[in-house]
This record gives sequence, structure tokens and C-alpha cells, in this order.
Amino acid sequence: MGFTRRAAVAVVGVAALLTATACGSSDDSNGGGSGSKKVEVFTWWADGGEKAGLDGLVAQFGKDCAGQEFVNGAVAGGAGANAKNVLASRLQQSDPPDTFQAHAGAELKDYINAGQIEDISADYDTWGLKSAFPQGLIDNLTVGGKIYSVPANIHRANVVWTNKKVLSDAGITSDPTDMAGFIADLDKVKAKGIKTPLAVGKDWTMLMLLESVLITDLGADKFTGLWNGSTDWNGADVTKGINDFKTLLTYTNTDRDALDWTDAEKLVMDGKAAYQLMGDWEAADLDAKGFKDYGWFTFPGNGQTFQWLADSFVLPKGAKNVDGTKCWLKTVGSADGQKAFNTKKGSIPARTDAAPADYPKYQQAAMADWKTFKQAPSCAHGSACSQGFQGAANSALGAFSTNQDVAGLQKAMATAASQFAK
Repeated sequence: MGFTRRAAVAVVGVAALLTATACGSSDDSNGGGSGSKKVEVFTWWADGGEKAGLDGLVAQFGKDCAGQEFVNGAVAGGAGANAKNVLASRLQQSDPPDTFQAHAGAELKDYINAGQIEDISADYDTWGLKSAFPQGLIDNLTVGGKIYSVPANIHRANVVWTNKKVLSDAGITSDPTDMAGFIADLDKVKAKGIKTPLAVGKDWTMLMLLESVLITDLGADKFTGLWNGSTDWNGADVTKGINDFKTLLTYTNTDRDALDWTDAEKLVMDGKAAYQLMGDWEAADLDAKGFKDYGWFTFPGNGQTFQWLADSFVLPKGAKNVDGTKCWLKTVGSADGQKAFNTKKGSIPARTDAAPADYPKYQQAAMADWKTFKQAPSCAHGSACSQGFQGAANSALGAFSTNQDVAGLQKAMATAASQFAK
């Protein structure tokens, strides 16, 4: 068509930048200035279950923060790739939104080290969040003795979503528990004429799939070590994992490099694929889109490992409406705010005082697993690695999608680890 995907992304990015910058104008009439009562909330939640969750949180914010006005600064794009580019430009120009979404964990350190977000430890004490959140999460949020963000949720990354009818037609009646069983089931689906048994999208969605495979082949602890430097990316077990990942890609759609996660999800909904590895925001998205014939299971071989990530909000340095932003953050961490958000988003609350009965079936299962399963972070979603490591990994996966060079991918990941892992 003469209009490349790269060009399309560039156009989207420029348009989003112009839109976001307009939202962040310093003109008092547009929500800026010291007397502003507008709170620009910058996220990548623009569609489906993600937007439904945001809408629930906004409704609660309206109840809790009378006189403050929510301004939606959302920039569309799975995993926030487009949004992060726009945000980086705004922060460099000292034009931050009043608050922005960021993944809790290693990704947040980029903003802390750059001096771009404020310490809100004292507010944690005021709002009672240190007792409401589990100690392990508080530890993960604490950097140099300070806390900089309020998590809205806990998401699980290593979940496989299924089309029940496609599986039934293929004679599959139980979920696979190891890689060999999964591949056998993929073959059964393919034998029934489904060209794409396993749906996948571009770079970061492939990174999610690779992560789950590596958890299977390395175990949770060694997997976590890949991101902090204690596990060698050049190891034989990593080589096996990448080869297993390469095998799985033979069952995926050939247009994967052009698809976002919702496009891959549609293949499952339309019966053109049987499986998709994706975070548990997919449950809410499928529900929001009216697709009910889905199932789920933990990625085969991951056993009792809960690969986690958390969406959080921060107070940027230079925010125009600090009082309004703090009211937003208080709502995000509150019991009512987390209920309003997570019942629609597909995630589980970060708070420990949530009632499972308030949540749909999937969230109830995830809440129970979170309390007992081994926890492992996700690089694809920032809990395990910095944005620099993410970018290097996504680039390496994009290249691997085309060249299928196992040694090349392993070398690229080892190089990224030597540069970014700490």
C-alpha cells in the first residue's frame, strides 16, 4: 500500500504527542496554572476492559474528590509503547501531566533516577497504605527507603486464554501441564484445519511468550535472575528455552509483527486460533466485548508461579495540580477505588482487605494464587527490568520473528543484560 507500519506508528506517535501536549497546556483555561482544578491522568488505557477499569476509577474519583475534574490523557497502544514515547518527550520539556501510569518495579527506577517523580512516603502513612498493601509489595515499591507510586492493581502475565469450541472440536478436554503436552495439543488443533493454533502479536507480546517459556525451562528463581544479573543468558538452559520458543512460533500467525495484542485476541474470538498467551487483562476485555466461550490456564510448565506486574500512578515533579493529583492517588489506593477499578479491569486488588466475592470468577482464582504461588516479575511489563532493557529485548524479539536465529537472540539478550541488568 506504500504506507509502512513504521510510518503508521510515527504518525500515531506525532498525533498523540500533539494531543497530549494540548492536554498539558500551561494555560489556566486549559487546566494548567497554580489554581487548576483539572487533573490530567496519563495512561495507555484507551479501549476495552482497560478503559472500563479506568472509567470505574474515574467515577470513584468524582465521588471522593469533589471540585476536581478528571482530564483523560490516554495514548492508545498495547503495553504503553506509544504512551511512553509521548511521556518521555513531555518530561524532557518539563511539561508533565498531573499524574501518569507506570509499571511498579524496575521500570519505575528510570523516573526516580532522572528525578522526575516525587517521594510520597508520608502520604502512604496518612492514607494507611502501608498496612493495606502486603509487605512484599511495599518492599518492591520502596527505593532507597522511599515510596514513589501507588499501585492500582496486581496483574498476572503468564496466562493462556482459549477458545473452548476450537479446543472441543479438536478433541482437547484437559489443559496441558508441560511443554510436550502443549505442543501435542497445538498439533491436534492444526490437524483440524486451524492455521494459527497459537495467536501472538508484535515484539512485547512475543517477549511475554518467551518469558513464560523461560519460566518453564529455568524455574522461577533462575528466570528472575536473568533480569538482575544472577543468571547467565548464555546458559544451556536458556538455549533450550529459546529453541522451545522457536518451536511455538511455528504454530503462530505469520502477520504477528503487524498485530497488537487485541488483534491477536480477535483471532481467538473468531475461532481462527485456539490459544493466546496474554496478561489477565484479557478476561475483562473478552467480557467487555461479549465473548463468553473462553477458558484459561497457567502457561504449561510454569507450575505454581505467578508472574506479576502492577499498574501504578505517581506524582510528577512540576505537576500543575498537586492537591488534585494527591486526591487521585488516594482514590487509586483506597478500597473503593481498587474495587471500582479491578472488577472491570480483570486484575486483582493490591490491597489485602478485598473481598473475593466482589470479583468475577477469574479474579477470585487469581487472588487465591497470589497469596500462595511463587512470584516472578515480568520484563515485558516493567516489574523485572528497566525501560532500556525492555527496548533492547523488544528489538531482539522483532528481529528473531523474521530471522529465527537462536544464537543471535541469545547473544542480543546477553548483551542487553550486561548493559542494563543490576
